[in-house]
Amino acid sequence: MASDDLIDEELRRDLPEEGGKPDDRVDDERHDEENRLKPEFVRRVVAALEDGDKSEVYDLVEPLHPADVADLFELVGREDRSALAEAVSDLLSSEVISELNDYVREDMIDALPAYAVAEIAEQLETDDAVQLIEDLDPRDQAAVLAEMEPEDRAAIESALSYPEETAGRLMQREFVAVPEHITVGDLIDFLRDEASDPDALPTDFFEIFVVDPAHRPVGTCQLSWILRTPRHIGLTDVMKRDQTLIPVTADQEEVALMFQKYGLISAAVVDEAGRLVGQMTVDDVVHIISEEAGEDALLLSGAGDGDINEPILLTVRARLTWLVINLGTAMLAASVVGMFQDAIAKFALLAVLMPIVSGMGGNAGTQTLAVTVRALATNQLTSTNTWRAIGRELTIASANGVALAILIGGGTALVFGNPLLGAVIGTAMIINNLTAGMAGIAVPVTLERLRVDPAVSSAVFVTTATDVMGFFSFLGLAVLTGLA
Repeated sequence: MASDDLIDEELRRDLPEEGGKPDDRVDDERHDEENRLKPEFVRRVVAALEDGDKSEVYDLVEPLHPADVADLFELVGREDRSALAEAVSDLLSSEVISELNDYVREDMIDALPAYAVAEIAEQLETDDAVQLIEDLDPRDQAAVLAEMEPEDRAAIESALSYPEETAGRLMQREFVAVPEHITVGDLIDFLRDEASDPDALPTDFFEIFVVDPAHRPVGTCQLSWILRTPRHIGLTDVMKRDQTLIPVTADQEEVALMFQKYGLISAAVVDEAGRLVGQMTVDDVVHIISEEAGEDALLLSGAGDGDINEPILLTVRARLTWLVINLGTAMLAASVVGMFQDAIAKFALLAVLMPIVSGMGGNAGTQTLAVTVRALATNQLTSTNTWRAIGRELTIASANGVALAILIGGGTALVFGNPLLGAVIGTAMIINNLTAGMAGIAVPVTLERLRVDPAVSSAVFVTTATDVMGFFSFLGLAVLTGLA
């Protein structure tokens, strides 16, 4: 057989059959077709935990990828996580920790002694280690920090000194910075010399920061530029002097917008004196964007964190707070209806139709509110174009209101044989749509100007406005026109 034929035969032997999976996935007792852990496998792990057979648990979990180990912690019950953490403590690598859900991570960390948590934290990048430690109780936090190496402890304590969700708290303190007077060859030699020490350089980095004698960044060099430049060329001749510098006090949303606007892969973080103290990388920002998008959507609904691993008591508290507030606003809307109870008693059909006006206004207000909150979060809506945006939303509200008025007004007149009733509900629909459009943009913009998160409480005010105006306009017009 020719050598090419031998190679082809070996390749065919390694490839899966048509429509199948690679050999290491065929008849996988742990994963289903969508690469999720099978319920049967999870039940086997739980059964071993209940039997107290830690060796069996370890044997089952040890072959899993770190991401699958993290999934396993989320799939088992909360009461089993402590036992699972004890049984597989040797497998709790930095990769596993970084993949864990926040609430699940807390459950797991609570089950481990301080020295074990310290060992895990020392394996992580500084930003991930901070995320691991920041939510611990002060006593546990102090115990873990006491077990850490002085250098690692100092870095984490420095990060914890900054407010939550700021660049200072989230940044990576591992980066590569070199003086501006060296050549490309000097830089390459430096990187090769330092590569022998696993702690000397970050695990991953995309660019080199060039600093002046005061350690202030003066430029950046991408690795691709360095590899393609002759050794004798000075860094100042190839570095990019224009750069986006992130203050340590910058909020994470502001950081995410910088990365999105300028297409950054990494960026320097500087302190109040302009000195380089860390870097933000795109993988951190992707997490921030995902977190902020989900957070805003949940805040608009008053659903709390919306995490299925969140303790039930915390979820009930978060949701009930806004439900009680909504109950108060609903009573306000009901009081408006009470003002017209005599008219409703004379013409009961009003009670049938008035929810349509308020309900459609609420839907229109929610649409405008969602667009406005997103525009504020992405800096599309600023003080420069606020009035233009208000005019745009009022135009849209007018067009939608007229269209809905024609549909509901004409339908009401035909179904009930009462053109005046059709005109009243059509006019009320236009009024309430205009109210919805105005409230949907004015409320979040006002809250943002007052430095209140518009995603938290805007929905309550907008819904109240559309309910009150919907009932008042419809019932008030019915009384004014002599309909009731």
